[in-house]
Amino acid sequence: MKIFIVYCHPSQDSFTKNMCDAFIKGIIDSGNEYIMSDLYKMNFNPVITEQEYIRDANYRNFPEVASDVLEEQEKINSADAIAFIYPVFWTEAPAMLVGWFDRVWSYGFAYGNKTMKLLDKAIILCSAGNSIERLEQFGLLDSMKKVMLGDRLYDRAKQLEFVVFDNTSRENELRTKNWETNLQKAYEIGKIFFD
Repeated sequence: MKIFIVYCHPSQDSFTKNMCDAFIKGIIDSGNEYIMSDLYKMNFNPVITEQEYIRDANYRNFPEVASDVLEEQEKINSADAIAFIYPVFWTEAPAMLVGWFDRVWSYGFAYGNKTMKLLDKAIILCSAGNSIERLEQFGLLDSMKKVMLGDRLYDRAKQLEFVVFDNTSRENELRTKNWETNLQKAYEIGKIFFD
């Protein structure tokens, strides 16, 4: 299986980067392959233009999408599965990833007379500073799932999964205590989810 990873984190020195690396190792060790868009390294432009907005808001297939958007759409259609890896910022993905959806999930690709293939699997792996208990207590986890699974991924993949690695803030002692366990979990997900 070929997995397209959309990775979004501004720092190379982060738990999220280590989690991504462990996940990729699991993919490779399972005999699967991957391609990746590292949005910060690519300097992906997350800002939808007025022309792009008018195109999508009026449900038009013209003008053509920008070349950077087309490249991302081609990566999706060349894959069997997609994985999104990012840190939680204010109960949401980083602005760059939100902008990726704004631009890449264009009319005629992700909705309307869509040309986006139905993927076999989609998974979200996100790191959160808060604990799962706190995210659940305030309904934040449900909100994150509704946005990512219920709106953005919705019917675009046959199987959906949402995984949160919690307590990963740098000042949280559980970050260090659970480091190896969490990386092993990311590795195992990469190894078995795509079978």
